[in-house]
Amino acid sequence: MSNITQNSTSQSNVAPAYRVTALYKFVSLPKPVIYRDELLNICKSNDVMGTILLAQEGINGTIAGPAHGIETVLNWLQGHEPFADLDYKDSWADEAPFYRMKVRMKKEIVTLGVEGIDPSQQAGTYVKPEDWNDLIARDDVIVVDTRNDYEVAIGTFKGAENPETTSFRELPQWVEEKLEVQPDTKIAMFCTGGIRCEKSTALLRTRGYDNVFHLKGGILKYLENVPEDESLWEGECFVFDQRVSVKHGLEPGNYDMCHGCRMPIREEDKSHPNYAEGISCHHCHDKMSDSQRARYAERQKQIDLAKARNENHIAADVQAAKQAKRAEKDEQRERSGE
Repeated sequence: MSNITQNSTSQSNVAPAYRVTALYKFVSLPKPVIYRDELLNICKSNDVMGTILLAQEGINGTIAGPAHGIETVLNWLQGHEPFADLDYKDSWADEAPFYRMKVRMKKEIVTLGVEGIDPSQQAGTYVKPEDWNDLIARDDVIVVDTRNDYEVAIGTFKGAENPETTSFRELPQWVEEKLEVQPDTKIAMFCTGGIRCEKSTALLRTRGYDNVFHLKGGILKYLENVPEDESLWEGECFVFDQRVSVKHGLEPGNYDMCHGCRMPIREEDKSHPNYAEGISCHHCHDKMSDSQRARYAERQKQIDLAKARNENHIAADVQAAKQAKRAEKDEQRERSGE
């Protein structure tokens, strides 16, 4: 389970060594490449690791490092006019969650796959977490969860529609084929941290829906700011780091992750006959080939050996995952005759 916490001190009153910062902003960057090299250098020179994506539509990423190093990077970013009011969220880790620093150029900072979407100009109306309950409790408001099926499965807002997508790219098709409401309908959308619902509301506005709203700061900001006894959230919130899920107050949740399919699983799921640590769970066991199962078994073996040697098992996991990915590509080439 995770070594990431949301508080600045751990239970032993020893401050965690790593500040973990998730950041994004939709902003027009005609030439995003001009920021790449200097941003990469300032991160590396301050022992900051992680991944930052740059595109003409903005910036998105998660980085980790010493608190002063992260602060230096944020100050550098906010010293450039496009990133002056950069949105970011902090958590803390006892172990380094990343071992390399990458600044990548992308077509989109969150992939929707639709041309002509500009959230910096087209996004819907922001709604503060403190005002969200009043909006979604109204009878004339449709509430839409823009996240993927496996995220929705462990928690969502009461009464929210689930588009049943497996990737964000599928949302436009759901809008075209399944969102059967009048153009003036009030539609409230939400996601984990705010980035996907900004782009979702921009998509809807290009499709003629003008009364669209999104939760500012996403579910995480809602769970942080809204007291549990006033909350309309049901379940836990999936997060894309070692915590796997969080509850109200951003306390670590009750889910672990299957390292075969990356699906969230509960402790009781580990007693299922199809669960094997680091290899498979009841979600993916029957979908996995023998060669995949063998590769994941070898990955888990290397992680266990690293732990036994008191070496960093996260690094071992990363290296094993790379080897598995390369082997998977080789297998695909063989099947396609390349």
